[in-house]
Amino acid sequence: MKDKERIKTLRSILNYIKPHWLRLMVSVTMALFTVVLGLYLPILIGRAVDLIGIIHQEGSKKEFLTLLSVMAGVAGAGALTQWILNLTNNRIVFHVVRDIRKQAFDKVAELPFSYLDGHSHGDVLSRIITDVDQFADGLLIGFTQAFTGIITIAGTVLFMLRVNVAVTAVVVFLTPLSLFTANFIAKRTFGMFQLQSEARGEQTALVNEMIGNQKVVQAFGQEEEVEKQFDEINERLGKHSLRAIFYSSLTNPVTRFVNNLVYAGVGLAGALYTLSGGLTVGQLTIFLSYANQYTKPFNEISEVIAELQNALACASRVLELIEAEPEAADGMETVQEEAADGVKTAQGEAADRTETVQGEAANGTEIVQAKAAVGNVELERVYFAYRHGQKLIEDLSLCVRVGQRVAIVGPTGCGKTTVINLLMRFYDVNSGRIMLEGRDIRMLTRHSLRSAYGMVLQETWLRNGTIWDNITLGKKDATKEEVIAAAKSSRAHGFIKRLPEGYETVIGEDGGSLSQGEKQLLCIARVMINLPPMLILDEATSSIDTRTEMRIQEAFNLMMEGRTSFIVAHRLSTVRHADVILVMKNGAIIEQGEHEELMAMKGFYWEMYRSQLPVSNRLS
Repeated sequence: MKDKERIKTLRSILNYIKPHWLRLMVSVTMALFTVVLGLYLPILIGRAVDLIGIIHQEGSKKEFLTLLSVMAGVAGAGALTQWILNLTNNRIVFHVVRDIRKQAFDKVAELPFSYLDGHSHGDVLSRIITDVDQFADGLLIGFTQAFTGIITIAGTVLFMLRVNVAVTAVVVFLTPLSLFTANFIAKRTFGMFQLQSEARGEQTALVNEMIGNQKVVQAFGQEEEVEKQFDEINERLGKHSLRAIFYSSLTNPVTRFVNNLVYAGVGLAGALYTLSGGLTVGQLTIFLSYANQYTKPFNEISEVIAELQNALACASRVLELIEAEPEAADGMETVQEEAADGVKTAQGEAADRTETVQGEAANGTEIVQAKAAVGNVELERVYFAYRHGQKLIEDLSLCVRVGQRVAIVGPTGCGKTTVINLLMRFYDVNSGRIMLEGRDIRMLTRHSLRSAYGMVLQETWLRNGTIWDNITLGKKDATKEEVIAAAKSSRAHGFIKRLPEGYETVIGEDGGSLSQGEKQLLCIARVMINLPPMLILDEATSSIDTRTEMRIQEAFNLMMEGRTSFIVAHRLSTVRHADVILVMKNGAIIEQGEHEELMAMKGFYWEMYRSQLPVSNRLS
């Protein structure tokens, strides 16, 4: 990582520490007391050493005993201040890490789907969990040892200057060697720790993916292939980790070597001064003790520097997530119509029918709250692609009125689910606009827009909790009668009653041991308990047997009565009674109409429908 990026990361970390300045001051104060008491103790020991030589003199024994009691008090006070220092530092680190992790988790809810689709879920998980833990360890060591180390170095020099300037000069002269080696190694380890964090994120992503799809892996006999992938990542992680740890571990032995030179220099210079009468034996003892205390922080700081490189590398990954561009704020876009080719874009201002959403955002929110959506939806010349340069939806226009049942059919990859993503504003159009009740949906809050839709997807999602919790996800104040009625309508009541605790049965992550069909029934019940004015059914009965599907279709028909409904289906037999069927191909609507009309056209829909009939029917 470049110096500018490292400085930026440090500034961000300091901003998280700033709210805890009071604890920080307590930590610095306790570090100061700990160091002063630790430096005062050698002075008392030196005096005690000198007193031993004259212990037989009158009063010396009493003074010696007094010194011992004072030494015990100083040592006890030092232990107490050290305990308070560690406690305070732990609290600071806990609160900082809690704030970072909470902000990172909250940010996930604000990120656009394009970010989550473009990043491995395991890597995001690794940033929030593993990287934050690594950062916490480095930060705790930094607070605990950096403060006391720096103060110890400064305090030791001051105390040594009071005893003898010449011997102190020997210590200070050799000090830059230790600083230079620590700094030299630290600069080269940061990038290695960053590569280590990235490889660890890849590994977490792979493990997360494989655990969630183990049945598929085993069904296709891909165990060995997955193991090879894991081994490759593990090998790379091991290589990066080995390099990072090896180079960072050099700081300690190198600084210890330099520190031993300092200690030897002090011992030699001090002995010469003692022989010439410039120092007493007790003062030499003080110097040797100070030399040891003076060099010890350099060893600790070198370790801290190595840990901080890892902590900064992890922090940069977490901060990258936190600082990622969130979804555009509700009502902050400007919708523009360009004259050229009648194409609409979502930026700047234009002359014709320009709507500036920024100025009307508040008003737009009030309209949504005061006037509930009833189901008039219009798409005007919509263009959209997930990746730049990769065409998908092009010049799509559609007008849907209240109560219409709109079926969207077509081959895989034609853009059916993409239309749903745009209607729900999981993604914003690249150009054109989508209108709800005559207002651009970018002028509405996402919450109010999505509350107007009930959605049942092909992919089920159930949370870890009771059956009751999962059904009432969108309506926490639902009564028992409402929950049971919704479950009966979705044909889920029967299997729920067979569960050990009925509606209070706790199911695990993503439904636990429930079958795919049972999970789907619960998702349908979740929508039925709080029917909105518009419905989206994206292959809603794909995991349900044909007999149950027929019964649920009856419930769907009642549910869709008077409501605008968008039905995405592969089985064309399920959409025969739709008011309008949109046939999509390569992102465009190529045919539309009722079932009988489309069959009479003998076009693409006719071919799709006949391909799903039994062979005997096709030949007749």
